[in-house]
Amino acid sequence: MQKINLLITLTVFSLITLPTYGQKDAYNNNKFKQLDQELPTPNSYRTGSGAPGHKYWQQKADYTIEALLDEEKNQLHGKETITYTNNSPDNIKYLWVQLDQNMRATNSNTYKIRQNRIDEKANSRYFESISGYPNYDGGHKILEVKSKEGEDIPYVINQTMMRVDMPQELKPGEHFSFNIKWYYNINNRKLMGGRGGYETFKDGNTLYTLTQWFPRMAVYDDVNGWQNKQFLGRGEFALAFGDYDVKLTVPDDHIVASTGSLQDSTVLTETQRERLEEAKYSNKPIEIVTKKEAIKNEKKKGKGTKTWHYKADNVRDFALGSSRKFIWDAMGVEQNDKIVMAMSYYPKDAYNLYNRYSTEAIAHTLEVYSRMTFDYPYPVAISVEAENGMEYPMICFNYGRQDEEGNYSSRIKYGMLSVVFHEVGHNYFPMIVNSDERQWTWMDEGLNSFLQFVAEQEWEWNYPSQEGFPDNIIEYMEGVPEGMSPIMTNSESIKQFGWNAYSKPSVALNVLRETIMGRELFDYAFKEYAQRWKFKHPTPADFFRTMEDASGVDLDWFWRGWFYTTEACDISIAEVITMQLDTQDPNKEMTHLKALENDKRPTITEINNQKEGLETRVSKNENLKDFYNTDYKYSVYQDDLDKYKKYQNSLNEKDKEWMESNKYVYQVNFENVGGLVMPIIIELNFEDGSKDKKYIPAEIWKKDDKIVSKVFVTDKKVTSFFLDPNRETADIDTSNNHFPRRNSVNRFQLYKSKK
Repeated sequence: MQKINLLITLTVFSLITLPTYGQKDAYNNNKFKQLDQELPTPNSYRTGSGAPGHKYWQQKADYTIEALLDEEKNQLHGKETITYTNNSPDNIKYLWVQLDQNMRATNSNTYKIRQNRIDEKANSRYFESISGYPNYDGGHKILEVKSKEGEDIPYVINQTMMRVDMPQELKPGEHFSFNIKWYYNINNRKLMGGRGGYETFKDGNTLYTLTQWFPRMAVYDDVNGWQNKQFLGRGEFALAFGDYDVKLTVPDDHIVASTGSLQDSTVLTETQRERLEEAKYSNKPIEIVTKKEAIKNEKKKGKGTKTWHYKADNVRDFALGSSRKFIWDAMGVEQNDKIVMAMSYYPKDAYNLYNRYSTEAIAHTLEVYSRMTFDYPYPVAISVEAENGMEYPMICFNYGRQDEEGNYSSRIKYGMLSVVFHEVGHNYFPMIVNSDERQWTWMDEGLNSFLQFVAEQEWEWNYPSQEGFPDNIIEYMEGVPEGMSPIMTNSESIKQFGWNAYSKPSVALNVLRETIMGRELFDYAFKEYAQRWKFKHPTPADFFRTMEDASGVDLDWFWRGWFYTTEACDISIAEVITMQLDTQDPNKEMTHLKALENDKRPTITEINNQKEGLETRVSKNENLKDFYNTDYKYSVYQDDLDKYKKYQNSLNEKDKEWMESNKYVYQVNFENVGGLVMPIIIELNFEDGSKDKKYIPAEIWKKDDKIVSKVFVTDKKVTSFFLDPNRETADIDTSNNHFPRRNSVNRFQLYKSKK
């Protein structure tokens, strides 16, 4: 550490000069500039506080659906009646319906815009994928669109969207009912991937996950009008709430897991009904269909059919799983004044994991998420093992199977638990807090990944979370900006999708909770957002504004840095200056000067003179030396003592007390290398082994976001300074977080020499 002397009075000592700040366009480049220009103007629908306005409205779409699953052809045939209610203040001329299966049609733009490259090796399956699986006839096959009275209604299909031209405008407060008849060839999910589809096992049996399976209404709202962006694969779904009445006819030995409540329990055996009632009041999962019964079902396919009838109120979507391979277990989970049924469906291939963990993980997710948001409003929460991960209201499809010997690794176990937490958690975001996934993936995946992290950490001490910890995104944040996108990027345009839409926003929220706001303020504001916007359609502005409104914390700088830029956090301790007070006491100061002189290293001239024996050669001149005090330059004279006495008399008692306190003073200069402004969290390590952590809010960078200085006054001597000691800020370079610098050790491997 460099030591310098400062001649200062105690009054002047308390004044710290602010760093200079000069930029041509300081206002526009200011990282603390408010987001007024980026956020939409508040209005009567969405207020400046982030709450729904007094004129907020949203549309409603109700469905009555009958469908048939053809296991021989792997087809789904259906007919539906959609009743669309116009709650907007607008006259609506036409309706937009989503045909998401058309993403897999042979003429789909999804395949056309996908970039392809030929590597050194390629197989026929790769060429199938880049050409859109030409042997698979995908997409919704619309057979008819008719009015409630049976008259044909004109319609136009544009890729994944269908415009239905109503015979007359739909006025505010009116509703319109129409019928659609369709079918589609279910995709082989193991071959083509996808959110839904079928999987055929070695024993010839099939497991179906029916998702995006029916024509669904697009959202019409106050922000976009019709949200009719094409479904290209990445950006998921924007959907209206409504009531569903669904009948699915399947082979008579299938078990059907579904959104909603089962209306006709006669599809179950008497024993299954008894087990289900017992499970309702059990504190551990009970098998409704046992492993032994599922294995028996697999051995012989049924020849008849059975219709499962489900209803669901106030949901934005509807999904099903169907298979004769399903083992089914369930247990009741208390949510204040009601019981929610947590249920899992899985083939025997996943029995050792799912029977032990899945339903318990559902119950844990409901407990954690409800505490952070609102009570779970639906009657069931279902986890289906289908070797993928995707979410729908009340039901989700997950992965996690043991090997052929029945064993599984820790990686598979924790991966399975995390995907259950995550997909069940999606019931809250976006199934209830109904954000627009087609536009903003982070609003559901990022928020949900954050709550997944909370659930993981509360499931088990030292849970190996892959999301949430700031350390987990350093690899991404230290990348080149050209390969990154701001979080506020449309879902289809995101670079490094997983990092951007899941990891970075989940870390941002964790940093906000743990470091910027604190848990009490964050949890209150986050819960307020969830409760304000449950069963509604929030935008990013509604989230940003609510978090500030409910906490009283100005977070525009945080949203700007984390969500609107690709800047990284890299704060460096550029310099530490140790300061000592000049006491002006001649005796003390001369002693100090003498000590400094004695600490000096000899000059090169003095070293060489000593080598040449000059010291011995000049000793003969000792008798010629004058007789005087050789320490004359450190002598104290009466004038010095008089000046000091006068200075002492000018000090008040507090000044004198501070003078005698022997405080240690350090000026620490910080440099913002990465660009992202963040709080400065610095640990002072003292000579006696004790520590003191200081938290300096991010607003210290308001006047200069490049260099700032801070003075620390301590009672004990500081031996070192350490930035971000608890790894709170995702700092991408910790080598400059220490002062004095620490030596880093890089590891290398010795390659075996060739003979």
